[in-house]
Amino acid sequence: MVENIFIVEDEQDLVMVLEYNLKKEGYRTTASYNGSEALSKIFQGLLPDLILLDLMLPDISGLDLCRQLRADERTKDIPVLMLTARSEEVDRIKGFEVGADDYVAKPFSVKELMLRVKALLRRTQIAEGTSLKIEFGCLILDKEAHRVWVEGKEIFPTVLEFRLLTTMLDRKGRVQTRERLLSDVWEMTADVTTRTVDTHIKRLREKLAVAGSYLETVRGVGYRFVEAPDINP
Repeated sequence: MVENIFIVEDEQDLVMVLEYNLKKEGYRTTASYNGSEALSKIFQGLLPDLILLDLMLPDISGLDLCRQLRADERTKDIPVLMLTARSEEVDRIKGFEVGADDYVAKPFSVKELMLRVKALLRRTQIAEGTSLKIEFGCLILDKEAHRVWVEGKEIFPTVLEFRLLTTMLDRKGRVQTRERLLSDVWEMTADVTTRTVDTHIKRLREKLAVAGSYLETVRGVGYRFVEAPDINP
């Protein structure tokens, strides 16, 4: 199956470069030059496999567009890779807080961008072959297939939520500071005070339902995945 990449970018020359390189890698592409047109296409039935989203659009900001995508059931799990001329860490944080899965600052290497696109798509695909399932109480997590079940019912975390969950589960019983999670999950430094981690933990707990209690808050420090599943959720 050929994946469709939706490019939302107002620089026409850059769109041409992106389309050329994505098609060379075997992807289909669709493009919009402003946020309003992009939302119209998406909510009229275009459901791409991944969105390359510019932060600075002429009408709706990329942050607002991403926020609307994450609020809608049809689009909340589509991977979003943000493109922007802004490289300040505070702008990256804002992007992650509204639900972006990755972030590339302009000017960027096309080769690096293609690798990031492949990585995001690989994480969201159901892998074939050997699965690596971890069972923990009422929670089952399949790392290879990027799938999660709670009490036998499948839930659908975003790419970042899945990365956060696997990181916490791999380190169960150990407290993870917000700074450590920002570094390891978001690959960011912690020079800027942010509630990014808190926001994503809250969303993840909501999706995990009864298993959400496996994620404990350690006040004044950070978070911890419980050491044993015999704690009743």
